[in-house]
Amino acid sequence: MTVRFFHTSDWHLGQFFYNHSRQYEHEQFLAWLIKQIQQKQPHALLIAGDIFDVINPASAAQKQLYQFLADAHDIAPNMQTLMIAGNHDSGYRIEQVEPLLEKYNAKTVGVIHKNAEGQIDLDRLLVPIYDEHKKIVAWCLTLPFLRPAEITGFNEQTASSQNAIAYLHQQLITEAKKRTTDDQALILMSHAHMQGGETSDSERPIIIGNEEALSTALFDDAIDYVALGHLHKPQKVGQEHIRYSGSPIPLSFSEINYKHQIVEVTIDPTQTDESRLQFEAAAIPRSVQLHKIKGELNDVFTQLTALPHGEIDNIDHREYVDIEYHTAVPPQPNLRQQFEDALPKGRYRLVRISRQYLASEKSGDENTQISLEPPTPAKLFQQIWEKQGYSNDDQVLKDFLCLVQEAEKTLENEHEA
Repeated sequence: MTVRFFHTSDWHLGQFFYNHSRQYEHEQFLAWLIKQIQQKQPHALLIAGDIFDVINPASAAQKQLYQFLADAHDIAPNMQTLMIAGNHDSGYRIEQVEPLLEKYNAKTVGVIHKNAEGQIDLDRLLVPIYDEHKKIVAWCLTLPFLRPAEITGFNEQTASSQNAIAYLHQQLITEAKKRTTDDQALILMSHAHMQGGETSDSERPIIIGNEEALSTALFDDAIDYVALGHLHKPQKVGQEHIRYSGSPIPLSFSEINYKHQIVEVTIDPTQTDESRLQFEAAAIPRSVQLHKIKGELNDVFTQLTALPHGEIDNIDHREYVDIEYHTAVPPQPNLRQQFEDALPKGRYRLVRISRQYLASEKSGDENTQISLEPPTPAKLFQQIWEKQGYSNDDQVLKDFLCLVQEAEKTLENEHEA
């Protein structure tokens, strides 16, 4: 029996981009997605984590999600929506609304639970996908972002994070193969950083301590398709059937050239040739453009004045501009105003300015770049560490990121309590 589903991830609902709300851009994406669902009527919609941008999302972001689920259920009542928590999400929070989700034929897996025997509750992680006749056409193995505290300590095989991750995959896939019949597909959905994946500068680091990016060797050959979340660039990892769908909108200027998409996947388990698995990428229209302007000051002004004209009344619909200018001397005090004046009126939002000093006799051969963007905890730590005279040490940075994640987890648990 053929199963057809959409693979999406990393919506980051509620994101603020240099203090500007992305609500309009998300509204446009979700409206477009509703049209795709209405036309294609898939069996399932998979959202592979980072549904929200922060663990405590604003009410407007939550409303966007639940309104979308209601609208999707109205136009495709047989479609199931399956969601997992990413590293930006609170797994406990998104699981709290299960009674509401059931009304819209939706299910979320936020954390790894124990069963009555004190072992990993595999039943919660194995979700059947049904056709319009309520017959199981596939099983989805759902793996949210795996936090060490949730997956270690079950038994001797889960003493460390790496062993626990391998054990969890092995146990889950083994159980799934027991339940699957020859006419049913196996789909694995996971939020993780896989070896070989290409990153952007907007993904929060999740490789901490002594942990490394995960290997695709974790995935058994019996898995028909692996739907990944976390990396924002659409890409395959090693094999055609192991894919990141990517984010629906650019979440940083480094993602300007990403071809944002959802992946429509069709699996026919009765076939043994290449017709068994087919997928097609559907390009997501970009509702607000991003512009990266670089060069010496004269070049920057030339590029700014050459940008398209035509006012956009609503500020939330205006295009974003990032300027990196190169100079050998300190900037003039009113430089930002000069940039603003050079931009065509009423169309753009100048959200970021950075400068890169050109090499000079005093500065040596190396360029020094100064960014006005607020530093991340990792960057701030590195700056302080280096100012104290210590050398750049990857292990120290990993340990610091581990402490940051533990602090975030503690705050999350306190909030849930």
